[in-house]
Amino acid sequence: MVRIIAGTLVDVGLGNIQPEEIPNIIESKDRTKAGKTLPPQGLYLVEVKYE
Repeated sequence: MVRIIAGTLVDVGLGNIQPEEIPNIIESKDRTKAGKTLPPQGLYLVEVKYE
């Protein structure tokens, strides 16, 4: 899921998806509307916080 979200944010940065579209993409639960899945290399967990 993180890789899909990151890929969607990359598409926003490239201008392929408008930021306003993100809530609709999430609510639609349609994976084809989101950006591409990024590769796992370079993604790592930095911190976990519990309240």
